[in-house]
Amino acid sequence: MSTADPVTGDPATADPAHPGWLPHPRGPLGSGSDEGDTLPTATGATLAVVGTGPRGIAVLERIAVRLTEEAERARRAGVRPVPVTLRAIDAHEVGAGRIWRTDQSGWYTMNTVAGQVTMYSGGPDGGPARPGAGPSLGEWLAGRGARDRPGEPVTGPDDYAPRAAYGRYLRSVHRSIATHLPPHARLVAHTARVDTLAPLPGGGYRLTLDRSPYTLRADAVLLATGHPHNEPDARERALLEFARRHPGVHYLRGDSAADLEPRLGESAVPPGAPIAVRGLGLSFYDVLLTLTVGRGGRFVRDPGGVLRYEPGGREPRILAGSRGGLPIPARGRNEKGPGHRHRALFLTPAALAAARARRAAATGGDRRLDFAEDVLPALLREVAQIYWTAQVRARFGPRRAARFAALHAAALHEGRDPAPLLARERLGDVPPLDLTALARPFAGEEFAGPGAFRDRMLRALDQDLAEAALGNVSGPLKAALDVLRDIRSTLRDAVDHGGLLPRSHRDAFVGGFLPLNALLSAGPPAERVEQLRALVRRGLVEIIGPETVFRADEESGRFAVSSPRVRGSARTAAVLVDARIPAPDLRRDTAPLTRWLLAQGLIREFVTVSPDGERHPTGGLDITEGCGRVLDGRGEPTPGLYALGIPTEHTRWFTQVGSGRPGAPTRFHQEADAVAAAMLADRPDGSPDRGPSRPPLHRPVRQSPAVLLPAPVREAPR
Repeated sequence: MSTADPVTGDPATADPAHPGWLPHPRGPLGSGSDEGDTLPTATGATLAVVGTGPRGIAVLERIAVRLTEEAERARRAGVRPVPVTLRAIDAHEVGAGRIWRTDQSGWYTMNTVAGQVTMYSGGPDGGPARPGAGPSLGEWLAGRGARDRPGEPVTGPDDYAPRAAYGRYLRSVHRSIATHLPPHARLVAHTARVDTLAPLPGGGYRLTLDRSPYTLRADAVLLATGHPHNEPDARERALLEFARRHPGVHYLRGDSAADLEPRLGESAVPPGAPIAVRGLGLSFYDVLLTLTVGRGGRFVRDPGGVLRYEPGGREPRILAGSRGGLPIPARGRNEKGPGHRHRALFLTPAALAAARARRAAATGGDRRLDFAEDVLPALLREVAQIYWTAQVRARFGPRRAARFAALHAAALHEGRDPAPLLARERLGDVPPLDLTALARPFAGEEFAGPGAFRDRMLRALDQDLAEAALGNVSGPLKAALDVLRDIRSTLRDAVDHGGLLPRSHRDAFVGGFLPLNALLSAGPPAERVEQLRALVRRGLVEIIGPETVFRADEESGRFAVSSPRVRGSARTAAVLVDARIPAPDLRRDTAPLTRWLLAQGLIREFVTVSPDGERHPTGGLDITEGCGRVLDGRGEPTPGLYALGIPTEHTRWFTQVGSGRPGAPTRFHQEADAVAAAMLADRPDGSPDRGPSRPPLHRPVRQSPAVLLPAPVREAPR
């Protein structure tokens, strides 16, 4: 029977000797129908996961846990469970997806330490890695993952792993799912793009693929397709047209840096030539390394510990800028173990519920919140509590800090001015934490020339590196900013599924808070900021200045870059790279599947409505709360169709979270389990999944790797 290798997704012949091929007890399944479906509806069910990055793999892992439980129940009852085929479909790399694919360059790294990343819904228990019981990324890298790449430095639990290494870990999880499914289930991989998905008269869907087997049938389908490719907006179209009209001029729209890399070669960007880079966020650092380390350069640390750059001789001159002019700051040195949990005092579920009750009473029933009035003040109190407590701890030790924390929290809860308390702790001379000022450190400053701004910017980088070295617990600044990560789960409770008033969501949350939050809480490892500093000092990178302007200059036939706040900063370049990841937008998504589903009315955009009746399209895929069932064009749940992760951004928030956290049932696994349970319940075989897993033990037992996923703790998202 010709099919795809169930582990790698490559074309192969099913072989009982292959560790990923799992036969049904009755013998080989199916007859190879013209739909490519080897399991007829009459004898079993098929569940399809479209997109096998972290979200898709997480759902497969939870389906596998539930199928193992199902097999055990059937064994005790003396019955044979109905067979199930799981189909993992990915257009790029089954088991890793596009963003985490394993063939990308090693300088692209994660921005969460390896010890805080896991794809297993339970930790190791002494048995083999399998659904419900497996190693974190850090544990895997310390063992098998390190042996897979001899000669590579071992990534420790507080280090940042290459994205390709995470991709290999994801593929190992995929293999463990295939290998440890119960006998009545199997996992088949398809490296293919899904182009259409059409309901069948008897239930389920027909999926058409862009390569063999071309058609499949499934009873339930999950859309976990990840970052989209959007059609260009009006400004991008103008820049693309400008580049088309001028030979040798190139405009590269925002995308994964690994996908941009082939277009940043020396034919497009010759050595020594200027290249303009728009955006100073995480992707900026990726582009930076592609154009330096990727061109043969290397970073070395001198005897004094200072990092310097040795050019390879083929680097271009990099001209970069953004609205704020500040490269995204570093994350603090990690001091938090996997078991660390932030205990919120102000932005809590109870506080949100009380705010919603007040809103409902004031409006006659509308429970939606105003972000600036109902959410942000509580979040800022959380940040201030950690900031000032860390200041006291750094000066006077943990015992005094604990007493201070209780008094400070009481003052904030009671609405009292904490200034007298701060004065008693001799903190009156310490500036309060101002997130806006941190995000815009050059506000109001004018610079006499590029050299003056360069010196000012280097001082800002030096200060940031000094703060990062203090740590994300001991260092007051980085500890406080880490709260923005730790509190994201509660923020989702406030904003998901239209939880905010539409104008407040658009203006205060998306327009105001999110850019600031992304800059201050999602930073790279400190080493990346060190590398940028070395490149600036070497003269290979020039940060143009605040309020950087990028435009097509017809007079020069090049892209012009300048800062209105830095005299003499104007520069030109033949290549402009947008180093910003595009936001998901259902209306602009170019994927054939998305366009097909919209045209057929099987999905719709999430739209909120203001109290005055004004409609606010969001660009997100509309889904139900809970299990993420897709809503059709009429607002009705589409049977057997689910969505999770980035396609649902704007309906939910911060869906780019790409893992769970070891030792805790985080929301990442909670959401995956809800989808898994719903997909299994959609089977037409009369044997729906019988509800949640049994209560958890301290560690998952080897005979059954199932774990209960209770209400999620507040995880530190990725």
